[in-house]
Amino acid sequence: MFLQEKNKKFSTALCGLCLFLASLTLAGCASKEKEEGSDASLGIKNVRQMVAADNSSGRTLLFEADKRQAYSLELQAEENDVRKEQLTDVSFKDTKDEYIQFVGKLKNLRPGTRYRYRIVAPEGKGAWHSLRTDDGKSSFTALIFPDSQSADYGGWQNLAKLAFARDPDAALSINMGDQVDNGEDGRQWQEWFKGVAPFSAQVPLATLDGNHETYTLNWKVRLPRAYLNLFSYPESLPGYQDQFYSFDYGPVHFTALDTNFKELEEFQPRLWEDQLRWLEEDLAKSKAKWKVILMHKDIMLYGFGPESGRPLTKTRIIDIGERLMPVFEKHKVDLVLTAHLHTYRRRQPLKLSGPAPDGIPYVLTGVAGSVRYPKLWGDYELDAARAPQPETCNYLTLKATDEALLLQAFLEDGKEFDRLELKKQ
Repeated sequence: MFLQEKNKKFSTALCGLCLFLASLTLAGCASKEKEEGSDASLGIKNVRQMVAADNSSGRTLLFEADKRQAYSLELQAEENDVRKEQLTDVSFKDTKDEYIQFVGKLKNLRPGTRYRYRIVAPEGKGAWHSLRTDDGKSSFTALIFPDSQSADYGGWQNLAKLAFARDPDAALSINMGDQVDNGEDGRQWQEWFKGVAPFSAQVPLATLDGNHETYTLNWKVRLPRAYLNLFSYPESLPGYQDQFYSFDYGPVHFTALDTNFKELEEFQPRLWEDQLRWLEEDLAKSKAKWKVILMHKDIMLYGFGPESGRPLTKTRIIDIGERLMPVFEKHKVDLVLTAHLHTYRRRQPLKLSGPAPDGIPYVLTGVAGSVRYPKLWGDYELDAARAPQPETCNYLTLKATDEALLLQAFLEDGKEFDRLELKKQ
């Protein structure tokens, strides 16, 4: 009996010691986890890099937080080379949705350098994220996504995730406008950000404001308030910040345009004239080997097809094309990417006067969300390629070198269905 009691006391003490040692181990793990940091533990989400005018020396960082307080940034290129930056509160309210967010504009970065950065809050430090500057000359790959507006954003999120998994070294991510179906709906923006979440903290984003970014909750038109505050781009013209802009990456000069001329006419009656003047100056001063235009609305309006059930109409160049195509031709633009019609069409090289061997390739990039227009648009004699029918979601990649541009179009399963290669001496 005495021996049993003694063994019982020993076992109890041994169990207590084990529990104590286990608690020390768990505490150590928790301490290490806290030291290494996580964004979620700090209430930080939607961390994203934005393109700068010169991506070899600059980058813009944005993120949302669950409370307003002082945040800073640690930027590190080497172990003993830590740079600290204060972040600016750029929170805003859009009707019923409040966005608490902060921005950091990084300058004087070293070209062709791999950095890592993390967000620092009073209660701790977030996760490390990678940042790679352009060296101004190497080849790179850009992911390109057409309209992602959806009723259910699960398809968009899956497409973006798979695209990045196939090109994990992508240097840029470009969204062609109509990111969401309703620009004033904060829930949709959060669903859209889930799509780019696998890569937005390390791959700089370039987006366009589509017509759906201008819609209110009751489907009226306004300035795209949420869009203009959720993204931050290189300076263009006062009064139009973040609506149109340009940037260089590698041997390519990208020019992103705002084609919401009709939607914004009441608010910005000089948008056409001012943007055209800026565009002329932007293209004229670029010395890049390649010039690529990004614009949401297309140069054409497609006619309805025979299966649409609607009165047949003709495909034609619209006012956007009539005004912009001569400017693109004058400044020897190499490629124009558009969206808006939720269909993929690559045209024969075109000039405003018609098809021409030395014309510009215009590619209507397709659809990346759940809003589809099956059997709506008719075929067009100048279409050199289109997506398999009926159309599902797709994405593109642009591989750029000093000698060539290679544009490839892929279905969600990774099957390539079209490609265009441009070469230049």
